[in-house]
Amino acid sequence: MTMPADRLTTLEIRAAEQEKTIEELSDQIAEQWKAIERMQRKLDALANRFLALEEQAASDVPVTKPPHW
Repeated sequence: MTMPADRLTTLEIRAAEQEKTIEELSDQIAEQWKAIERMQRKLDALANRFLALEEQAASDVPVTKPPHW
């Protein structure tokens, strides 16, 4: 049977390890969030660019009825 002091020491060690793990996970989440924000900005820029190109291309095509109408 372990002594109360040993149990307390074991619990303190576990708590410290868990705190370190939580900190590491929090840092990873923060980095991933930054990456997501960068990708979202790039996606928004590409979408805007695509819409601009689509608008330029659409103006060249005349809107007419097909010959069978």
